[in-house]
Amino acid sequence: MNDAKNVLAPFVLAFAGLKEGAHHFTLDITSKFFDAFNYTEFNNADLNVQIELNKKATLLELQFSILGTVNVSCDVSNEPFDLPIHPTHELVVKFGEEYNDENEHLLVLPHGSHQVDVSQTLFETIVLAVPQKRVHPGIENGTLQSDLLDRLTALLPKESNKAPETTDPRWDALKKLKKD
Repeated sequence: MNDAKNVLAPFVLAFAGLKEGAHHFTLDITSKFFDAFNYTEFNNADLNVQIELNKKATLLELQFSILGTVNVSCDVSNEPFDLPIHPTHELVVKFGEEYNDENEHLLVLPHGSHQVDVSQTLFETIVLAVPQKRVHPGIENGTLQSDLLDRLTALLPKESNKAPETTDPRWDALKKLKKD
């Protein structure tokens, strides 16, 4: 658990000493970030996060822009590939009686807080940016060479040159009843 804290430490932004106005942060996310959340859907990750924190008198406005790739396995061929993603997210941080993160765009921190942990927000933004069905680009454009794809192609049903099958006359009689 201590290792996870070390990995997530750069994602805790201290705002207490900052002047009002815009402040920029740049962070890198690798697969260790996702390991800290025990998330194993990504084989690897290489992401860059740009955060703009706009400090105002009574609240904070955060804008996240994430750019990079996550290495995932194709749902069809199981071949790993780098999936480019570029999600963005906006978050408003207000101050209140107690911590509340029920709204994905509004975070309430207790009065007297001096830092905000954005790791969970970044994690959710990245995971939700990955499509439900992950298909290798080589499958879509036909350039992927894979043993699994060759086997799937061999197992496709063959078109037959037979004449269309004749139907059972008993079913024909029943179909007439349905029409009447």
